[in-house]
Amino acid sequence: MITSAGQEGEPSCSPRPPTPTRHAAEVLRYGAGVQYEGTALDAGAAASTGRERRDAAVEHVFASADDGLRAAYDAHGGLVYRFCARSLGPHAAQDVTQEVFLIAWRKRSTFDPTRGSLAGWLLGIARFRVLGALRDRGAPTASASDRLTPPEVMLPDAVDALADRLLVADVLRALPDRAATAITLSFLQGLSHQEVADRMEVPLGTVKSDIRRGLERLQRALGDVHV
Repeated sequence: MITSAGQEGEPSCSPRPPTPTRHAAEVLRYGAGVQYEGTALDAGAAASTGRERRDAAVEHVFASADDGLRAAYDAHGGLVYRFCARSLGPHAAQDVTQEVFLIAWRKRSTFDPTRGSLAGWLLGIARFRVLGALRDRGAPTASASDRLTPPEVMLPDAVDALADRLLVADVLRALPDRAATAITLSFLQGLSHQEVADRMEVPLGTVKSDIRRGLERLQRALGDVHV
């Protein structure tokens, strides 16, 4: 069961790699203004590998164990709550976050790790719940998005953009510092791979490998958000 008693207002919970696409690169530019929520980037490749192992373990437990709900919430509850809070406000976010994890638990058999990450799948569920809540509040539909809208009401496109930005920030946080810097210089500052290598004083092949690996992780993270 999920209860509403978490830190800083967040509810608590009780009991072949994908090919990088243009979308992944565009979302990186798009997420340039996202802050890292006060969490420092990992310092080495071992930390990134550890995060990948943790995520894989959480996905396995979520799909096959009785305590999978707790594992999923412990790993991704903060991300889902931040998305809901920024879309709906902190009070409504507590209820919607609970709904997201309960729906996810009931539908866990439909989660397919070959299509995307658990974090992206959960945000996909959250996106539908948030859009439903906004419709209940009278937010404009996509066909009426050119109308004047109160600043406290988010349009559907803004909800999608927020989900993408938070996932980008989550992926960048988990990357080693060198890889995160290479991706930032390449896609947010527009430097070529050679310029990135010169700026960082590392071999060109290393830069290309870091960027490719980071984009693969980003593409997987975004896999199920908009389906």
